[in-house]
Amino acid sequence: MPSFGAFLIVKRFSFSLQLLLGLVVGVALGFAARIWDVAWLATTLTEVGKIFVQLLKLAVPPLVFTAVVVSVANLRNVNGAARLAGKTLFWFLATALIAVIVGIGLGLIINPGQGVTLSTAGAKAPENVGTWVDFLTGIIPTNIVTAFTELNVLQIVFLGIVLGAAAIAIGEKAEPFLGFSRSILELVQKALWWVIRLAPIGTAGLIGKSVATYGWDLLAPLAKLSLGVYIGCFIVLLAVYPALLALVGKVNPITFYRNAWPAIELAFVSRSSVGTLPLTQKVTIERLGVDRDYASFAVPFGATTKMDGCASIYPALAAIFVAQVFNVHLGVGEYLLIAFVSVVGSAATAGLTGAIVMLTLTLSTLGLPLEGVGLLLAIDPILDMIRTATNVAGQIVVPVLVARSEGRIDEAVLNAPPQPLDEAPVSAPRSSGEPAIA
Repeated sequence: MPSFGAFLIVKRFSFSLQLLLGLVVGVALGFAARIWDVAWLATTLTEVGKIFVQLLKLAVPPLVFTAVVVSVANLRNVNGAARLAGKTLFWFLATALIAVIVGIGLGLIINPGQGVTLSTAGAKAPENVGTWVDFLTGIIPTNIVTAFTELNVLQIVFLGIVLGAAAIAIGEKAEPFLGFSRSILELVQKALWWVIRLAPIGTAGLIGKSVATYGWDLLAPLAKLSLGVYIGCFIVLLAVYPALLALVGKVNPITFYRNAWPAIELAFVSRSSVGTLPLTQKVTIERLGVDRDYASFAVPFGATTKMDGCASIYPALAAIFVAQVFNVHLGVGEYLLIAFVSVVGSAATAGLTGAIVMLTLTLSTLGLPLEGVGLLLAIDPILDMIRTATNVAGQIVVPVLVARSEGRIDEAVLNAPPQPLDEAPVSAPRSSGEPAIA
């Protein structure tokens, strides 16, 4: 029956349709607030978006910590865990290198800062500057509590890795701790899933706020940079990833994007890889058929360290832009340094909204004026949407490539019609021998 089939289609893709509707409504309301100067509407959109992001951030510390602890400890149940981890890291680095090459190449072609007449007199360096010393020393927390209260994701990841490895080392004695961590992880994922269901409303607020505040005015002098970031991300999304999926993973790119689209779409509007984590893991396991035990390690690991958009494409283009605005010549050595910083320092972005830390790290390493960051802050939300969508797509592509090479993909799940995403996220994997709970 056509009507029944239409109902199933709407139900299956309802979440994506709701997000799209939120996007359209947000743009319309944002333009209305800007054109007719409706202050209360602009304020309402700002507050709605702010509350949605705050709800996502609220879940970040317990979510990241328990996800990393459980995923590291769960590697003991995976045959060839060291090989899987090595392959995952290899593809993280390889795709980051490809992405930064795309960014540098585009920068050399379009010259984003050439002819830009922005005044640099009022530009100020950010208060918090990313440096290699800060990055390396900042991994280890001086106080466990402040790592969580100040939302230092990199330190939380470090603590999770250490405790997960310790749990593996002491064996059965760690089961109560691991059981507690799994319970907390499932509780946080369940609560965060409720927040994710509010994403259409949050989308309207976030997009509406950006349109009402910035409109298109700020894009005029920064048009080439903005266009370059979007083109670079689209090249990675629509050329690099599909080529790797088809040639290396033997996976139909259309099938991949059809199944992974809800997570990529949520990443675009929320601008948070970590906030998208439950949905990313759900589509990776339940729609793409990646082995649950492996995905429970690779997806959380990727959500905190795999940043092709924020840490590769954007810093390369932004560094070239800043150099051209301030009339600083970049040679081959500087471009190689950009590639090195982007590939090795990607963990500095740590899955949070924005890439300011990574940009300051790149600029300070190259000796470029940090005041250049101030020139880009106004349009950062606009650029961050496509950067985060690229991040999350890469965080799904790599587990698919590795799982395919290891025979850890369920073909029936991968090739089945996309399953509805109205239910709660996937449960945390159980340790071997642990009974299932009805």
